[in-house]
Amino acid sequence: MGIYKIVTKEDPLLRKQSKIVKEVDDKIIKIIDDMFETMYTTDTGVGLAAPQVGILKQIIVIDTQEEEPFALINPEIVSSEGEVDSEEGCLSCPEEYGFVKRAEKVKVKALNEKGEEIEIDAEGFLAIVLQHEIDHLKGVLFIDKATPREKE
Repeated sequence: MGIYKIVTKEDPLLRKQSKIVKEVDDKIIKIIDDMFETMYTTDTGVGLAAPQVGILKQIIVIDTQEEEPFALINPEIVSSEGEVDSEEGCLSCPEEYGFVKRAEKVKVKALNEKGEEIEIDAEGFLAIVLQHEIDHLKGVLFIDKATPREKE
């Protein structure tokens, strides 16, 4: 397994639309494994999107420690409801935090690591993490939507 370097906000790659994964093969599984390993080298990461490691593919990995870690391929939010102010940070925007309006609940359609279609109904923290990571796949950073947090 390899560990990727996390791309920071200055890199124009983070502003590009990620490409749909056409086939879940060994190469994609290796990317997922390496993304998890990369995320686990950070102290604060609970999610990581492929563009954050320089790969323009629609892949995210999540481990909020509230459920089993999982990867989603070609994730898409198919419905959402409610609204919540979420205080967020990002591995690609070190030392920056802000408040973002997010949906309180989301339904996400995606492929799992076996290439099977799945749906996830999420609320609370998991819903926020999913929205944050899926934004990365569209070239959107949380700082684009955030109200900056006051310095303490």
